[in-house]
Amino acid sequence: MEKQQRYDNAYMRMALEWAKLSYCKRKQVGALIVKNQMIISDGYNGTPSGFDNCCEDKDGQTHWYVLHAEANAILKIAGSNHDCSGASLYLTMSPCKECSKLVHQAGIKRLVYLNGYQDSSGLEFLENAGIEIKKLKF
Repeated sequence: MEKQQRYDNAYMRMALEWAKLSYCKRKQVGALIVKNQMIISDGYNGTPSGFDNCCEDKDGQTHWYVLHAEANAILKIAGSNHDCSGASLYLTMSPCKECSKLVHQAGIKRLVYLNGYQDSSGLEFLENAGIEIKKLKF
């Protein structure tokens, strides 16, 4: 268990660094998908390809079309020769209810997160789906 904790901490530190690539001002979120001790995808929250990198409107509210970090990481997998079945997802913030559906459908079996999202229904959904969930403390 101690070895897994060391890996969890290391991957989370990497997800935190990845979050810094986000142009979002309100929240910067990073994600890593790890399978068989290999990072198979990564992502951070931001606008879709081809859009201006501004995530918030003039009032500071996030644009509806901003992609969440885990969605970006899962979408990258779709364009690769990897799959998420049995993988672990490292997130700097727990998933919203919409992204939790993507996590489940992708076949991810373990979620490690650092900070809680304002709505815990995504975590509750994943827990009910049988996905192992671990909250890290740094």
